[in-house]
Parts: sequence; structure tokens; C-alpha cells
Amino acid sequence: MHHPLPRTRLRAALGAAVLTASALLGGAVHAVPATGADTVRGAVPQAAAPSSPVVRDDLQAAFREAGVRGTFALLDVKRGRTTVVDLQRAEQRLIPASTFKIPHSLIALETRVVQDENEVIPYGGQPQPFPEWEQDMNLRDAVRASNVPVFQTLARRIGAERERRWVNRLHYGDREIGAVVDRFWLDGPLEISAVEQTRFLSRLARQQLPASRHNQLTVRDLLKVEEKDGYALFAKTGWGMSTEPGIGWWVGWVERGGNLYTFALNIDVEADGDTAKRVPLARTLLQALDVLPRS
Repeated sequence: MHHPLPRTRLRAALGAAVLTASALLGGAVHAVPATGADTVRGAVPQAAAPSSPVVRDDLQAAFREAGVRGTFALLDVKRGRTTVVDLQRAEQRLIPASTFKIPHSLIALETRVVQDENEVIPYGGQPQPFPEWEQDMNLRDAVRASNVPVFQTLARRIGAERERRWVNRLHYGDREIGAVVDRFWLDGPLEISAVEQTRFLSRLARQQLPASRHNQLTVRDLLKVEEKDGYALFAKTGWGMSTEPGIGWWVGWVERGGNLYTFALNIDVEADGDTAKRVPLARTLLQALDVLPRS
């Protein structure tokens, strides 16, 4: 989503929204190994052994046309084939920003700091850069609105020890959370590459993460964007503003014709308007690679 707020004011407001991390919460991590059973829509595609990436730098023309620099990674899970635009950048780790709401939702459910996707979570009452963030929300609405303060509340409930344990358990990116429990996905040190995003999402989409199948299916449902014309699309945006330039993400997967394709796009955000280019650019690339039907 594009917001017209200038980046300087946005950063200042986000900085003011940071709350002091609470003391670590105790309790053992609850997790039930995934079974790899059928998904809601049909049999889970079996993952083939990965092969060397296919580099499609001819598709950089789409980035040039959009006026941005970035990368795109696509994993065809059944064939074990990864296709990338700009291989070096596709393997470069960057802050995940709000794409971390994908594993974060799962962690919150697994650690039981939230009962389910319908429990209302307080945002903290502090002024926020976007009016839609200044309200308590359940997990479903918080994912849709990409509500940072609500997820900061969840992070403080989870606590640093369990956050660290879970990013390790999920093999997520560099697995570093640092010392600030409610900022590590926004400022670092947590980082993940586009290629790593596709591999993580492949396991989530097939309920192959070391977590309960029920909770993985709940997160899947939270991410559904559309279902039509024989395919289903699941995705999440992200906008990292603590770096220069900023980082814009759109990551997710497509289920189509018994196949599963996971994808990750990231771009440099040089101006606020660049964030509005993430989704249409990724859709163009998914169509060019015959993952989504052409308009």
C-alpha cells in the first residue's frame, strides 16, 4: 500500500512509536511436527531436489520500465527449479520488514501469546504514522493492515528468548534478533534474501515447518489475496525504512494446477511512490514466467 506521508516524517513517527521491550516471558515452546498431509485445496506438491538457479536477466527490462532497481526469485517447488532476476541481489540478505509478519504470526500462535486469529491485540495507544494503525486489531486485520505496533505488542509478549528460539527453529534468514525484541525485523539484525524467502514459504505452503499443521493453515488463510481462474494467490508486502535506500518487498506463493510456486520480489525504495510499484511489478514477472494467467 502506498501512503503519501513523506519518508522523513514517517521515520520520525516510527521512531517515536518504539516501546521499551518487556522482560522475557517464560514457558516452553509448544510445537507439533507437521505431517505433510493434504492442503485445503488438494495434495501437497512434493518438493524436488534443488538445481542451479536459472538466471533470467532479460526480465530486468520490467524493473527498468518501472523505474526501480531490484530482484525477483521464483521457486517451482515440484521441479526444484529456482528462477532469478539478478542472481547476486537475489542471494543478498536484507531486513524482512513486514514480510516477517508471516513467521511472526505463526510464532505468536505457537507460543500461545494469542489464542487465535480473532483475539484482539492492543496497539499500545501511542501516535502512529498511519491512522489505521491507531487501533486494536485481531491478527487477521493486523496482517491485512500491516499494523506494526500490534506486532510489537506480540513480540514483547513472546519475549527475546522465545523469538530467538523460533527464528532458529524455522531456519529464517540469518536467525539474528539482537537485543531489541520489538524492532529486530524492522532495523535488523534479522535479514533474509529473496531466495531464502522462497524456500521458507515453500515449507509453510506445504505445512512442512516444525509447527502445528493447524497453525500453518491459519497463517496460510491470513495471507490469501485472491482465488480465481484456477489459481490461488497468497502474499504479504513489506517496507523497510531504516536503510538507505529503503527496501520494498512482496513475497508469497501461487497454487495453480497442482503446482506450487513461491516468489519474492524486493526493490530499492528511493521515493514513497516506489512502494506502489511492488505488487504490479511482481505480477508482471509472475505472468511473464507463466505462473499467473496473463491479463
